[in-house]
Formats: sequence, structure tokens, C-alpha cells
Amino acid sequence: MREDLAQRLHVNEALTIQALTGFIREEVEKAGFQSVVLGLSGGIDSALVAYLATRALGRERVHAVLMPYKSSSASSLSDARAVVADLNLNALEIPITGPVDAYFEQMDALLGEPAPPLRRGNRMARERMATLFDLSAHFGALVLGTSNKTELLLGYGTQFGDLASALNPIGDLYKCQIRQLSAAVGVPQSILAKPPSADLWADQTDEKELGFTYDEADEVLYQLVDLRLTPDEVVANGARQDVVRTVVRRITRNQYKRKPPIIAKVSTRTIGIDFRYLRDWGL
Repeated sequence: MREDLAQRLHVNEALTIQALTGFIREEVEKAGFQSVVLGLSGGIDSALVAYLATRALGRERVHAVLMPYKSSSASSLSDARAVVADLNLNALEIPITGPVDAYFEQMDALLGEPAPPLRRGNRMARERMATLFDLSAHFGALVLGTSNKTELLLGYGTQFGDLASALNPIGDLYKCQIRQLSAAVGVPQSILAKPPSADLWADQTDEKELGFTYDEADEVLYQLVDLRLTPDEVVANGARQDVVRTVVRRITRNQYKRKPPIIAKVSTRTIGIDFRYLRDWGL
């Protein structure tokens, strides 16, 4: 990443941590809840959210859930356990192999062909989120999201899977900022150092699947979104043209993932359009 852009993306660690922990505490409590639940994957994003939530609410009010699949990396599970141990969290380990395999055993027979990795991965992500929302009802806890700004803009996630949540404290942080804050709050080095992966199938890594590095993505996204430069201007600033073209296409194509379901307007006041004015109702 260019040195000047790296400096501009560098956040004030103390102030950002204070803002995010305050956000979690305020939003949870004003919604009438006292605790949160989140999935711990062994990756850096969910680890950072766990550390922030613990600072915001205290360990007793944070429920961590580890949901491995049979093909999940053993190191991912051990890294998730390391976060639980470091924070002394209440945690559940709920393997998802049984329900996911049972579903595809039925669907593969009905459709006459085995599901490709993408469908299986999406099902795993949604199985995990379904588990979290069920536990949300059990614990009376809000589900915390763990998708960062880079992923949200690129649409790199499963709709109603890992992209779903009641509250997302890291959705306005680029991946490079996630790394910075994770080091600041004490996320284990084993998590900081490993390649990012959704761990949905063997040898899967985010950057291999995307076709470019997170640093490249952050640099392009920051210029397109925050600086409001045109794609041509971003290329003129030194970014690879193929990366810029791919990023722009992904931002546009995945807009539907960043929006709530669109409701057809047939009445005078429609939910999500003009039912609610732009004011705080205390929720």
C-alpha cells in the first residue's frame, strides 16, 4: 500500500477503541438487551469483535460460539479457543457437520448432482447464523456482526449468513484497520499472522478467491469510496487497472447484499421508505 494512503487509513487506536466499545454498550442497552452473542471463527475479524465486546460489556455478558465443520482447519478451532481462554469467555462449541451434511444428502438426491463448494459454503455460513440467532433468543442477547468494511463493499460474504447481524461494530473499518486495532487490543499473534480465510473448504483463502490482496482492495476502495475518485483517477494513482475494474464491478453487483429487502410501495406509508422519519425514537 502506498505510504501516504497507509498513513491516511491509520486510525487513532485509543479513540477508535473507545468509540467502538461505547457504540456496543449504548446500542445493546438502548435496544433493551444486556448481553451479546457472536460466532468465533478463529479469524481476525471475529476475534477483534470479541475483544471489543468484552471491553464494552464485561466477559459475563459476552457469549462466544464456535461452530466448526468437519473440513474446518484445526488451527482455526485452536485459535478460536485461544481467544476464549485469553478473555475467559463463556463459550459453546457446536459442530455444524450434522445438519449441513443432512441437508445436502437430501438435496443432492433431489437435484441429481452434488452441490458445488460455493453452495455448501453458503449453507455453512447460514447454518452458523441460524444457530447464533437461535442462541440469541435463548440468552436474550443481540447477535454481533463480524464483517468489515472491505468485505461489505466487495460483497465478500453470504447474504443472511456471515453478513447478517443485529449490530456490527466493525463494518466501517477496512481490513488494514482491523489488523491495526486487533494488534492494539491483544488479539493472539497466531491470528494476526495467518492468511485471512472464511474456512469454508480446504485451502480456501480470501485473497486467493478474490484475486488480489486486501491491501490492494483497501487502497482502491478508500480512493473510490472515501475520496470519491473516479476509477480512472485511481488507476492514474498507480492501482492495477484489472483490480480497479473488478472492485468497481463487485461494489455495484453486490449492492443488494448491503440493503434490507425492498418493499413494493402501495400505501401512504411504507416500511423502510416513509414510515420512519430521520430521527431517533430511542431504539
